[in-house]
Amino acid sequence: MVTGVRRAGWGLVWIVAILCLAVTIVPRFLDRIYYRGVASDHFDGARFVNPDGDDTAAPPGGSRSGFLWRQATGSDGRPAWPTQVPVTPARPAELLPATTRPARDPAQTPLRVTWVGHASALIQTPGLNILTDPVWSDRAGPFGFGPKRVAAPGIALDDLPKIDLILISHNHYDHLDLSTLKRLYDRDRPAIVTAHGNDAILRRAGMQATALDWRQAERVGGATVHVVRNHHWSSRWFVDRNRALWSAFVVELPGGNLFFAGDTGMGDGKWVEEARAVGPIRLALIPIGAFRFQPGQMASGAHIGPVDALDVFRRLGASRGMAIHWGTFRLSYEGYTTPPKLLSAAKACAGVTDRRLGAVPIGRPVDIAPMTAAAAPPFDRDAVLRCLDGPAGNALR
Repeated sequence: MVTGVRRAGWGLVWIVAILCLAVTIVPRFLDRIYYRGVASDHFDGARFVNPDGDDTAAPPGGSRSGFLWRQATGSDGRPAWPTQVPVTPARPAELLPATTRPARDPAQTPLRVTWVGHASALIQTPGLNILTDPVWSDRAGPFGFGPKRVAAPGIALDDLPKIDLILISHNHYDHLDLSTLKRLYDRDRPAIVTAHGNDAILRRAGMQATALDWRQAERVGGATVHVVRNHHWSSRWFVDRNRALWSAFVVELPGGNLFFAGDTGMGDGKWVEEARAVGPIRLALIPIGAFRFQPGQMASGAHIGPVDALDVFRRLGASRGMAIHWGTFRLSYEGYTTPPKLLSAAKACAGVTDRRLGAVPIGRPVDIAPMTAAAAPPFDRDAVLRCLDGPAGNALR
């Protein structure tokens, strides 16, 4: 009996010792060196940074462990979300036919976009099918954990046309989904363009990608892909924070450019003009969700909200804007329909009456009209926030 107790005691000691050792070893084991290069205004030789000095990786409203606990349990008074929402996925016949020929007048080149959900969208123009941050998995996280999608993908994966180009904005699980990417890569061998470091993650999974720095470009088929600055952070594990770069994209296309913001906060906002400087933007994909981590919050360091999205759209001078990054995975505090409703309210407060920027249903293809001269009406963010600080705006939790 005494021998058994002693053995159990020693076993407990060994378990404690192994756990203590794991605490020391595992974080280093999970750390990854994704990229080595020359230091710059956004790379210190080991990790990437936002050049305006804002560390967006700090968890909002307290410690990281507290933030994760609230995310896992929903114990922060957040509004209820539906467990599932209806989606009518696009059928292959609704997508742009592969036989569509380029228009004689480049300005009239067809452009069709289908929001798949979250930051995933299929953009089609003759001879080029583009996917942004493709995520078809049921959960956005490692090992089957993470937020569960409440909206099915807007196109069944097997119904996708042949994909020519994939844009990957950064390495968070709700944007870089290895299982989805591997299926698409094995099927179509698309060109993949991303920012520095993310290619190492793909390479380990058997995929090749072109990794660029901000303000660099790559020719893909008949298009030129520009990797441009935005304002975010990166991590696959806790300890590999900012080992890989985050980015937005401008894709030069006949008839006007595509802008994909990726995942971004506002920061110094100078990245907006940098994207616009590439050339006129026909379609801008702009995030409006996952911005509220405390009641009443209108933006976070890592995510713009509807108010800033409206300002970004105005400053881009885009002909058409599509609101993305909402209504698929629950990542923050706001209610399910708050992002599009708040965008509509912000437009009303700003005196914006046109429908050039707005939300569209998941899975419904949208034909983008030819470029038009986009006016840039005045925008006073403080005035819009004051306007929203009333019963109608405050009711949008």
